[in-house]
Amino acid sequence: MTVGSQSHGTWEPLPAGRWEDAFLSGNGRHGAMVFGDPNDDCVIVTHHALIRPNGSEHARPPQLAAELPELQHRLLAGELTAAESFTDGRELQWVRPFHPAFQVRLRRASGDGRHYRRTVDFTTGVVEAKCAGWHSRVFVSRADDVIVQHVTGPGLTLDLSLDHQLVGAPRDLAVGHGTALTAEGALLSLRARYPDSDRAYTGTTLIVVTGGRTTLDPPGARVERAESILLLTRVRRHTGELDVVEESRALRDLGSYDQLLDRHLPLHRTAYLRASLTLDADDAERALPGSELLKRPKSPALLERLFAAGRYHLLSSSGMLPPRLTGLWTGDWNTAWSGAFTTNANLNLQTASAVAGALPEVVEAHAAFVYGQLPHWRDNARAIFGARGVVAPSHTDGESGHTYHFSREYPLHLWTAGADWLLKPLVDHDQTRGEQDPRLADALAEVARFYEDFLTRTDEHGHLVVVPSYSPENRPANASWGALNAAMDLSAARHALLTAAAYQPGPGAGQDAARWRALAERLPPHRVNDDGALAEWAWPGLDDTYDHRHLSHLYGVWPLDEITPYDTPDPGDTLDPGDTPDLAAAAHRALELRGAENDSAHGHLHHALVAARLRDGERVGAALGNVLTGDFFHASLMSAHYPRRDVYNADAAHALPAVLIEALIQSTPDRLILLPALPAAYPKGELRGVRARFGAEVDLSWSPNEARAVVRPTRTHRIDLRTLSGARPLSLRAGEDCVLTLGPQ
Repeated sequence: MTVGSQSHGTWEPLPAGRWEDAFLSGNGRHGAMVFGDPNDDCVIVTHHALIRPNGSEHARPPQLAAELPELQHRLLAGELTAAESFTDGRELQWVRPFHPAFQVRLRRASGDGRHYRRTVDFTTGVVEAKCAGWHSRVFVSRADDVIVQHVTGPGLTLDLSLDHQLVGAPRDLAVGHGTALTAEGALLSLRARYPDSDRAYTGTTLIVVTGGRTTLDPPGARVERAESILLLTRVRRHTGELDVVEESRALRDLGSYDQLLDRHLPLHRTAYLRASLTLDADDAERALPGSELLKRPKSPALLERLFAAGRYHLLSSSGMLPPRLTGLWTGDWNTAWSGAFTTNANLNLQTASAVAGALPEVVEAHAAFVYGQLPHWRDNARAIFGARGVVAPSHTDGESGHTYHFSREYPLHLWTAGADWLLKPLVDHDQTRGEQDPRLADALAEVARFYEDFLTRTDEHGHLVVVPSYSPENRPANASWGALNAAMDLSAARHALLTAAAYQPGPGAGQDAARWRALAERLPPHRVNDDGALAEWAWPGLDDTYDHRHLSHLYGVWPLDEITPYDTPDPGDTLDPGDTPDLAAAAHRALELRGAENDSAHGHLHHALVAARLRDGERVGAALGNVLTGDFFHASLMSAHYPRRDVYNADAAHALPAVLIEALIQSTPDRLILLPALPAAYPKGELRGVRARFGAEVDLSWSPNEARAVVRPTRTHRIDLRTLSGARPLSLRAGEDCVLTLGPQ
């Protein structure tokens, strides 16, 4: 688990006593939560596709387009609660909840537990548990899409079963078990059919036994005096019946543990090792188990390990879909907020390091999520706004992209900025690789067409008005949630229109592009309030509510490049930021005034990302400190939503690498910024493998005396270099390393 001077893994001296502390493995489809108990081992099996029917599978967006003009008229006339009646009267409906499949259980008579240790190797995805007479290894193969467990020991005698009875499992779940002896050992299956539904899922586990004797003990099997046992597990979601015999044939053809691992490693290890962070940590602290290291929140070794764990868990939970609120894992059928994808902050924060952190696998998962939902996004635009184009939902189960999860206090159906935020990482990815994806060009054009149809109202100055407008998940102090000209909506509309125009190819596209640019120019500027802060609503008379976990109004600072502290706009930006240093100062004042509300992890790390863009290393360090001292991390190094490990949630675990990258290296298509917001607590370190949006790989090392960066460009380009010493142009030539040596930091 060691590469260079950094530990790429974590370990514990005891088995997991709670599912939250189980070590994790995954391939972006299947997930495994490994307890590592040599006497009663449990591996909880999960799958991205497992969402429980709850009636919302038939839900559609509300048909409100005919009422939109009247709502707009009332809001413009000053009726600041008018949007509360913009509904079809439905109750709040949750999306289908994500849930675990079952646990694979291996029981044996109590053995010798001396010299126990369980580990997870981030470079391989292998979770190991060892003690005298017992060795278990588990990983989820990216190559073969199967959960692999290999157990060895002298004279292994085990009872094996598939057990669906996890926390919150419905009593009326129709469960059937199958057992059969095979030439290799045995085959176990578990089929669970959801209540009042034609949907079901089936898990199949092939048991390959070396030596010893295998017998059936329904609903499981018993193995006696074996040398080793290999378990291969897959889950399928389906209607009707699944052919378990065919499933077993496919598992039988996969080969040995070593063959499976050899096919998996090139896909997982290569991705994980593309980027790394090393800090000036004490080797003795690096050697501590994770649970002990978490008690030392000021230790650089802790931040180093959490960076590595965040990359590992983000990669492991991304494949057919990007990570859910819980990544890819849960041990509870009653997952908080349905274990869904919340797209107005959480998903966006979790995947924030994908592009710069050199994880195109995560970007591809995100792209699959977006493009798979576009037909439903079109339905949202038509039904709610009577418009062409697309509107993304704020909350989705990953399968349905329809907007139906909303209420009076959470009028998420009014939010129009979601498509721009969800497409932004795909734009960044295109900039990094120097190519434009035609699918993205088409999607951006659809967003622009939505704004063409939606942005029809103007104010007394002739500026377009975004009405209704919602700033997730906040409200003005003197008005209702559905308001006018939320700062996020202004930034998103401007960015979407100008980016769509920039993506228009070839002859005949100029007319669309010119029209979209002209529309963007008619949007109003941001407003600075009486406190000197960037106002969350640019509409005059709407007062800010400062104590809130979301920072939606600072969308123009991060992830966009609309508002920057630099004296000239980035020449490659599609935006015209205007006098951005003044706006950056107002944004910084808004950040200073923002409260943490309920101490959500995502709020602290969102705060840190914005602070990094505004060159405030002290504020970045304070936000990180809130998370590191707040007991947000389980022994698994997966995180919680609230302090004191309350509510299993991947936001902090997955977003933390992005914060550290942004604090050390930032880029735009024409700018490189080195050490913009280094927290004082980390005066020495090295960040390797960051991908820049102008087409380069960047390595950075720093100490109090000097910093050194190596830029490896893939394109010939002239950029603006920003450091603590100031600004200067930098010419880069494709294929030629550029070494930069900077003075004291």
